[in-house]
Amino acid sequence: MAYGKGGFGSGLELTTEVVNGTCPTCHQHSIFISVVPSFFRCTSCGTDLEQKINGIISYIPSGIKGSKIHLSRVSEKS
Repeated sequence: MAYGKGGFGSGLELTTEVVNGTCPTCHQHSIFISVVPSFFRCTSCGTDLEQKINGIISYIPSGIKGSKIHLSRVSEKS
């Protein structure tokens, strides 16, 4: 085996990004980690999120085409 050549050697570059935010799934202030641009994983609940930038940065649950995402309303306690 030769290291440093092919898909797992010098031809492979990983760039990670670590950001803070509030997860729309678990509603916890959490750390999001990304190894692919625009897709992050919540370190609190493990949900995969897609970053959307349209004047503000927001994170939405990402899914596979044809999959169903169930949203639930969380009641606020006074």
